[in-house]
Amino acid sequence: MHGGRLVGEIPQTNLEPGLSPMKSTDLIAALTATLVLLAPAAEAKAPPAEWDGLSRVPSKRFYLAYIQPGATFAGYTKVMLDPTEVAFHKNWRRDYNSSTRDLSGRVSDSEIQEAVKQAVAEANDIFAKAWQKGGYAVVNAPGPDVLRVSAGVVNINVSAPDRQRAGRSYSFSDTAGNATLVVEVRDSITNSLLGRAVDQKVAGDNTRGWRTSVSNRDDFRQIVEDWARDCVAGMAELKRIAPTS
Repeated sequence: MHGGRLVGEIPQTNLEPGLSPMKSTDLIAALTATLVLLAPAAEAKAPPAEWDGLSRVPSKRFYLAYIQPGATFAGYTKVMLDPTEVAFHKNWRRDYNSSTRDLSGRVSDSEIQEAVKQAVAEANDIFAKAWQKGGYAVVNAPGPDVLRVSAGVVNINVSAPDRQRAGRSYSFSDTAGNATLVVEVRDSITNSLLGRAVDQKVAGDNTRGWRTSVSNRDDFRQIVEDWARDCVAGMAELKRIAPTS
């Protein structure tokens, strides 16, 4: 199923140094805690009821969702979006290159950096358009009606990157890969943490097929678009319900 969820299968890894164009932030700290929290299914413990002062709430859109007790979101009509954090799985390039005998088919550091750069720009655009479509003005300065949103699309695995090699070659895989979302929302004036959500999705349609650079990009773009819509829809739901006690 396109954009399927991998509940409880998030590897325990940290971000690979140098992959994100941003400095270390609270979002990175949250991500690190998330990956430790969500061990493979055989080893995983039940997620805690509280995390950084937030209380866990049920969610149909995200695997984990936490809200500040008593928080109300009704007054927020604008969003201030931090640049999206983007990072590959810590060992993805190493593992992929070690399985590839053809040196011309291996992924270089510069290719990883360029892929991250392009992904950041594209994800920023996707999230901005989703919030605008949801009726929010996207602004650059804090305000009493401004919600600060920080998102990370991380732990990216690409199953079959379409590498340029001598002669004709084809890349086949059951899926395009997978990635993890971590999103936090804060009051833009006080920087108070109001909520956090975590999810993981499979990119692609789960059927074995020929993967190309174009199809991989489209598949990963689709899951980011799904997440962006879920973030906006989730905020709409929070505005309709009473604050948690």
